[in-house]
Amino acid sequence: MRPLIIGVAGGTGSGKTTVANRILERVGTEHIAYIPHDAYYRDLSHLPYEERQKINFDHPNSLETELMVEHLIALRDEHPVEIPVYDFTIHTRTKETRHVEPARIVLAEGILIFAEPELRPLFDVKLFVDTDADIRLIRRLQRDVEERGRTVQSVIEQYLRTVRPMHLEFVEPSKRYADVIIPEGGFNEVAIEMVAARIRGLLQEANGHAR
Repeated sequence: MRPLIIGVAGGTGSGKTTVANRILERVGTEHIAYIPHDAYYRDLSHLPYEERQKINFDHPNSLETELMVEHLIALRDEHPVEIPVYDFTIHTRTKETRHVEPARIVLAEGILIFAEPELRPLFDVKLFVDTDADIRLIRRLQRDVEERGRTVQSVIEQYLRTVRPMHLEFVEPSKRYADVIIPEGGFNEVAIEMVAARIRGLLQEANGHAR
């Protein structure tokens, strides 16, 4: 049996990463190859820092999705990949990569993965994390200030200029492609346990076939 590819989407600050981590905890990291879409932001090292700050990072064009497609296909065919490492404090890729070995489960996560026609067919299971906009904004504000060195004012300006419009144009409509919608993100223990149980069942089935 080929690896199972699971996509976890949702708006910024919805709890996608928390959901992905909770699934990893329950299923076991040794069974899962984890691929975040935001590792694939395009390399902007050729631009001055001031120009990088003006980029609309919430538009699909800001991501090298074609490379992620190649990597997911490689993992599906049980080949290892080297995914980019992105530095959000300076808006560009580092010279390092992260080695990812193939696994029985491939877990991909990102705000725009269901908005991309080239990505959607690769997912066997599509999960959408649905969280209220005010909660998502607060989480985004905390994360960008504490982890990415942004000011409160710059986060608010970016939210109004690109994050909210792009969410309404691309992210929210992509919810219709989901197989399962998880309200409240990582706090929805029932939904997470149901998904994890299903994944564990698929792993057991795969092990049975392997014998």
